[in-house]
Amino acid sequence: MELKLEVIVLPVSDVDRAKDFYQRLDFRLDADFVIDHGYRVVQLTPPGSAASIMIGTGISAAPAGSVQGLLVAVPDIDVARADLIARGVDVSELFHEADPFVHADPSHRIAGAHPERATYGTYASFSDPDGNGWLLQEISTRLPGR
Repeated sequence: MELKLEVIVLPVSDVDRAKDFYQRLDFRLDADFVIDHGYRVVQLTPPGSAASIMIGTGISAAPAGSVQGLLVAVPDIDVARADLIARGVDVSELFHEADPFVHADPSHRIAGAHPERATYGTYASFSDPDGNGWLLQEISTRLPGR
């Protein structure tokens, strides 16, 4: 059986503001359906991604900005970070962690890129206007089978 992650719902307080933010990052607008005054569905897809995000009204009971740890893989984190900054996004400095996995608690973060620039080892973070948290992860060489 094949299971493909298709859509992640992000709770936002202002759909148009969030839509503008993600389109500024070159997320492709796939759909924008207003069903009625309490129900709107907007789907956007990050460049090069098979999975999309969905924002809207009436699609989630979660508080706006409550999704954290959305991870996007980038081949060159310096280029990706500079591109986001040029688009007006507040992006953290590069960081890494002592072990290969990122922690929810930012106190585990060590400033700077991974000392060996190991694939999967360097991160940067940013948030959308509501505070939904994203991580950039540099993946220059995928592990076997990925």
